[in-house]
Amino acid sequence: MDKFDLTRTEHGYRLKVPTLGTSVLRYPLYNKGTGFTEEERERFHLQGLLPAQVNDIDTQAARVFKSIMYNPDPVGRHIDLASLQDRNEHLYYRVLASNLEALMPIVYTPTVGQASQYFSRVFRRARGIWITPEHSGRIEQVLRHAAPFEDVQLMVVTDNEAILGIGDQGAGGMAISVGKLALYCAGAGIHPARTLPISLDVGTDNEDLLEDPLYLGYREKRLRGDAYLALVDEFVAAAKAVFPSVVIQWEDFRKDNALSILNRYRNVVPSFNDDIQGTGAVAYACMHAACRITGNPITESRVLVYGAGAAGYGIAKKILGGLRFNGLEGDALRRSVVAMDSRGILSDVHDFQDYKAELAWPEAWVTDIGLDDRTRRNLLDVIRAYRPNVLIGTSGQADSFNEEVVKAMAEVCDQPVILPMSNPTSISEAKPARVLRWTEGRALVATGSPFDDVDLGDGPQRIGQANNVFIFPGLGLGTIVSGATEVTEGMIGAASKALADSLTDEEIAGRCLMPEVTRLWEICGQVAVEVAERAMRDQVAEEIPHDELVKKIDDYRWRPVYPEMVSA
Repeated sequence: MDKFDLTRTEHGYRLKVPTLGTSVLRYPLYNKGTGFTEEERERFHLQGLLPAQVNDIDTQAARVFKSIMYNPDPVGRHIDLASLQDRNEHLYYRVLASNLEALMPIVYTPTVGQASQYFSRVFRRARGIWITPEHSGRIEQVLRHAAPFEDVQLMVVTDNEAILGIGDQGAGGMAISVGKLALYCAGAGIHPARTLPISLDVGTDNEDLLEDPLYLGYREKRLRGDAYLALVDEFVAAAKAVFPSVVIQWEDFRKDNALSILNRYRNVVPSFNDDIQGTGAVAYACMHAACRITGNPITESRVLVYGAGAAGYGIAKKILGGLRFNGLEGDALRRSVVAMDSRGILSDVHDFQDYKAELAWPEAWVTDIGLDDRTRRNLLDVIRAYRPNVLIGTSGQADSFNEEVVKAMAEVCDQPVILPMSNPTSISEAKPARVLRWTEGRALVATGSPFDDVDLGDGPQRIGQANNVFIFPGLGLGTIVSGATEVTEGMIGAASKALADSLTDEEIAGRCLMPEVTRLWEICGQVAVEVAERAMRDQVAEEIPHDELVKKIDDYRWRPVYPEMVSA
């Protein structure tokens, strides 16, 4: 592995470059394209290899962004951005950071879901590391040989089985890991050389992929059971051995594997599952914001979670933990959250996977509110019986929050909080414009995928995106800089509170439950500070005085500007 030798200076950054000529242009973290100065062109033997004009990075970014937006197809734009990343990473992150509102839906949800489906057909250049069952017994060797740099501090790891709402995408899940890390770099300021996307390519049960002659992944049925866990065990041990300070984000695992892996390794390596913990933190932050708008205490929340997969579980657990922290306990706490799956309200009358059993009500409570075997399965009946003031969708069932459902929420609550959080856009439980129209503008809405502003005749209302991007980059940054040995539930809660507190008075006045994406850099910094300080209180990180911590985080954060380049 190479060492990426970048130092911060008074005026920016200085980068040592160990190569000359066309090799400089071929390496995306060294290449500046037309941004090389005349002196650099001379020093690195680039004379004649570039057009005559020297452009600053902002001129380049404006030109490239315009070119990308000429492409009307979102997947086409994704490919254009990936091609830019493959040739000039500084410019890629400059374009992304400067145009987050337009480009985040391209590098992340919803377009990244399509990109994962088309991965084998649009593959251009390898990025990241694929671990397959054939590497068993030598994963450490693979990481040492394949990793581009030795100081990797952050991995996004997926086994590709539960990609957004579209399921098993085999090797295509790498697009998710790459996209998440792009937002770590653009939002939190973690340098790309310190990140590494990982695909645990253990096969696929997607028959379309197995039969596709163009499929690039491990062409076998998925590894399961003890053999699967043994491979993950070996990977975690290898990652720790090769990169001792690494933090791992687990991404898009099937719900049972997601929970078992989270619990299996959370005390082994600093790690978290964004689908479970990040989603829960965002939902709870939305509830806090709603309370700022309505003036109601958060302890008076009655929450209905529609969809009891990994995301629904994570949301319910985070809300219960938050309400417990705010003073609720006993039956009052348990009654404050009800979860539904395909069989209706979870109760102890049914046999469930362990994680669902944690959320199950006593069956007597179900009958106490007037529900029977039929009505407990019907969302509309449950709303009328339970009378929630918060409805959260993690079902992946498009338009399941229909007019009757939404109007029922408006009947039982003056300002219902409605969060259709399933993504991509095609499987969102409701369109925000319809929700606001059906409630005469009274509902407080945030969505998992981006939606346009809604205008009911009194001016546009921005729809906040309840997106994990407001949590995971700052959470990762705070964990890395603090040197935390574990990602605790307290750290997740601190991230959620920091996000809720980040909303401005103007955003609250506009009935927004989430901040603008354009504020991502600022919010990631706030989240990182709170996460790091909570890590200290939880005794998983060494004490650092507040002012020193703030400076340490700021010094760590990388900005996408061209460094001064000197010969190694």
